[in-house]
Amino acid sequence: MTEKLEKTEKVEMAKTYDPSLVEGKWYQYWEENGFFHEEVQTEKPAFSIVMPPPNVTGALHLGHAMDSTIQDILTRFKRMQGFNTLWVPGTDHAGIATQAKVEEQLAKEGTNRNELGREKFLERVWDWKAQYGGRITQQLRRLGASCDWERERFTMDEGCSKAVREAFVTLYNKGLIYRGNYIVNWCPKCHTTISDIEVEHADREGNLYHLRYPVKDSEEALVVATTRPETMLGDTAVAVHPDDERYTHLIGKTLILPLTGREIPIIADDYVDREFGTGAVKITPAHDPNDFEIGLRHHLQQIVVLDKEAKMNENAGKYLGMDRFVARKAVVEDLKAEGALVKIAPHSHAVGECYRCSSVIEPMVSKQWFVKMAPLAEPAIDVVRDGRLEFVPDRFDKIYLGWMENIRDWCISRQLWWGHRIPVWYCEDCGQEICTGDDPSSCPTCESTRLKQDPDVLDTWFSSGLWPFSTMGWPEKTPELEQFYPTSVLVTGRDIIFFWVARMIFTAMEFMQEVPFPKVMIHGLVLDAQGRKMSKSLGNGVDPIEVIEQYGADTLRFMLITGNTPGNDLRFHPERLEATRNFSNKIWNASRYVLLNLEDYEEGPRGELALADRWILSRYAATVEKATEALEGFDLGEAGRLLYEFIWNEFCDWYIELTKPRLYNKEDVLARHTSQSVLLEVLEGTLRLLHPYMPFLTEEIWHNLPVQGESIMLQPWPEVPAYKDSLAEKNMTLLMEAIKAIRNIRAEMKVSPGQKVEIMILAPDEVQRTVLETGKPDILKLAGGASLELFESIAEKPSQAASAVLEGVEIYLPLKGLMDLDKEIVRLEKEISIATQEIQSLDVKLNNPGFTSKAPAAVVAKERERLEGILSRKTALEDRVRELKQNS
Repeated sequence: MTEKLEKTEKVEMAKTYDPSLVEGKWYQYWEENGFFHEEVQTEKPAFSIVMPPPNVTGALHLGHAMDSTIQDILTRFKRMQGFNTLWVPGTDHAGIATQAKVEEQLAKEGTNRNELGREKFLERVWDWKAQYGGRITQQLRRLGASCDWERERFTMDEGCSKAVREAFVTLYNKGLIYRGNYIVNWCPKCHTTISDIEVEHADREGNLYHLRYPVKDSEEALVVATTRPETMLGDTAVAVHPDDERYTHLIGKTLILPLTGREIPIIADDYVDREFGTGAVKITPAHDPNDFEIGLRHHLQQIVVLDKEAKMNENAGKYLGMDRFVARKAVVEDLKAEGALVKIAPHSHAVGECYRCSSVIEPMVSKQWFVKMAPLAEPAIDVVRDGRLEFVPDRFDKIYLGWMENIRDWCISRQLWWGHRIPVWYCEDCGQEICTGDDPSSCPTCESTRLKQDPDVLDTWFSSGLWPFSTMGWPEKTPELEQFYPTSVLVTGRDIIFFWVARMIFTAMEFMQEVPFPKVMIHGLVLDAQGRKMSKSLGNGVDPIEVIEQYGADTLRFMLITGNTPGNDLRFHPERLEATRNFSNKIWNASRYVLLNLEDYEEGPRGELALADRWILSRYAATVEKATEALEGFDLGEAGRLLYEFIWNEFCDWYIELTKPRLYNKEDVLARHTSQSVLLEVLEGTLRLLHPYMPFLTEEIWHNLPVQGESIMLQPWPEVPAYKDSLAEKNMTLLMEAIKAIRNIRAEMKVSPGQKVEIMILAPDEVQRTVLETGKPDILKLAGGASLELFESIAEKPSQAASAVLEGVEIYLPLKGLMDLDKEIVRLEKEISIATQEIQSLDVKLNNPGFTSKAPAAVVAKERERLEGILSRKTALEDRVRELKQNS
């Protein structure tokens, strides 16, 4: 275990922040001292979250980085709030992908899994997992993920495997798992079924083939349109819409199938789209999911004409052994020769592809294992409808419900060796099907010992669907399950709502009778700067590890979370990394400034707080309150924005500058001490607020501060201080606006930074005048003033002066000989134009009953007050323009 650091010796912070010297050091310190692990503590409120298990074959990509950063922010936030916190990490065995990796290795060795045999092949897969499977978890450490690695899980570890077996047997015994012939998505390259949601659809340019099917004993014929003429060999009907007047006289008659001479019926079905093609549709139940459903309704024969290699089989006659696409050309040529080809028209359509290998999927009737979804879907729908489970943002409710309400039975068997093998045995003597929690030794019907286990494995999503409770010990009643289930929130991307989220919900309702999480926080995808998905083919991918090595993990984390709203996709702009790194450096330099001025600091009572002190403490209190509210509402981007604005603009750019005169004046010991005390309080509290976003930077700085503790991550989350001071904020805003106005004038008039200017301020209001008088030293220092005169009234305003108008205050900079009157008039007219636009916008808002009747009265009053202020400012600007024009 790494020695815990004692804060007795201070080391001066380096002049520049180097993440590479900090991040590895602190992560090792946190992990080896067990700061991520908590035992069950029932006296504390629980917060738990399960990591969407990345594939064991995977490497960290930006989607993982965003997802894990969100989870880490929430976990660190709740840990600091005093919750008994658990973030469960783990990986998924990724059946298809992992088996493919090992088979690639075997191919290079000149062998294959069939030559090895199942047992030896599985040994090779476990060896591969041991060697390569931990890559992504090591990369998550680089990112700063504070998950409990002592509780790391794997979907095929002993506990998860036990849960899978329990779930399968339970569903089987309830009649919710069955085996039967059904249409499935077959990948001819991976040689396995894949689920509907694992099929990716890509637009392809193809053809629409119009084929002529003669009506038996008639001169008539039906013309059908199809994109796959090779499957016509398996046609068992042609369907028309029952209300299509073109074909009603033919319903019930018989067609002669071209090339085969086989007779097939003309049927009527509401599914048929009268507007597509000719309105007559060939029905091939064994090779199209919609045709399959129609076939069941009309009791049609299922003729399979393609094998598992996507080659034509014995039912295809002369085309036996041809690849499907080769057969397509041959069939079309033969149809043409027979006179059955009417025409070929170009046609763009969506083609289903395997999400793993991009091969074109072949719908195929096959004997597979299925989960009966209707009974399981109903309670999973109810929990969203009645609010027991909420999506954030709530617009994803409709997407989830739309899919669940139209869900098909789930094909859970896969023709693989790597995975959870289906726990069903077949008696080779009496044919009995045996499903049991323990491996059977004999047949319960005939006592034969000649038993053969089903060769297939379960869909990977079957095991990950149990993840929220299997990782906590289910089916055993463990302390972890009692304390941490249901989990507090699920964080995941919008692209796996159907893959994973829905399955966790319905399995949890079935086995736990409780939602797996009350909230599902959905985030978008990380796209490139042009709004495209990142992919190898486009060459637009970004490696998060390379970003971390160049910019540091904190920079990547903060960039991914800020500048975006919940549920929306994020465009990756490299320049935002630069901006975020600048933010890190800003924090580092501000902290160095504070520390350099704390050398003689000792705790003790403060003196009277200056206006700047009262203002920054009030702004800090508001930031604590608003950032906490945003985090509680899962609006992490907004919380990050609030922290950025407070740290960069208010603390660094204003307060630190305002402290310098008191800190550098060592004769006024009490004023210096007061300023030191406020600086330290606000900096230390702000570092705690920022810690969930930038854990490494904040830990490094915090250990240099004169505070006690083992780690910033173990410190309490800041409570909202009782420092709210609206008057201080109002007065300080006046000072800041005055300084900014003078700076803007200097910049636009191109007054050199070193040149001091005279400042005249007209402030008729006594309160404003007092504030400006008190802040006179700050105005002179920060605005480059040589002198400052305050007036209650001015008989004649200076003509050779640039000016600015604030609410109730007019500022003049006499720049005789330095200013261009015409240019100043143009500048002021621009200000008038901006004010006019603001007035028009507020007029529309305040004349809208939808706003004035629904918004709180205080908000409406504030907007009216704002309008009056802008009107007053516009009038003063117009007066000033008239004065300048008279003197020009």
